[in-house]
Amino acid sequence: MRIAFLMAPEGVEQIELTDPWQAVIDAGHEPVLVSTKPGQIQAFHHLDKADVFPVQEVVSETSAGSFDSLVLPGGVANPDALRMDGKAVSFIRDFFEQGRPVAAICHAPWTLVEADVVRGRTLTSWPSLRTDIRNAGGTWVDEQVQVCEAAPSTLVTSRKPDDLKVFCEAFLEEFAKRR
Repeated sequence: MRIAFLMAPEGVEQIELTDPWQAVIDAGHEPVLVSTKPGQIQAFHHLDKADVFPVQEVVSETSAGSFDSLVLPGGVANPDALRMDGKAVSFIRDFFEQGRPVAAICHAPWTLVEADVVRGRTLTSWPSLRTDIRNAGGTWVDEQVQVCEAAPSTLVTSRKPDDLKVFCEAFLEEFAKRR
């Protein structure tokens, strides 16, 4: 499977990128770092700069159809920047319209709210997004991982870095069903 990891040029929580990325590799799949600009992305450890990672594809030059599924890492600044980029929002929405599975952790569901894909779905996130998700028509739950199979695509969500192990297991299991 070819799995897109969508991030803004800066602000992604590093562990929410690296742990799922490694899980995808360990499962024998191909992770692809997609961003809104070419070059590299700057990851963070909460508010402190961490490592940089090379961008492999630019969202304006690729499509959801060239991937099997999508992972949206969190970090506060990352999804906030993504939701302001129309091409990134359309890229995310296209995964749902094409019935391709999506996984999002921590603050990443902000981009799902912006893409208008949470209505009628049950999901979890960092607790501060609870009201945004409810206002967008979703049902928010406080669970380590939530798998929502509301049509047209499966959505796997988790709350925070402490949930990464179960998040990775759940999204890999759901993504494998798509093959």
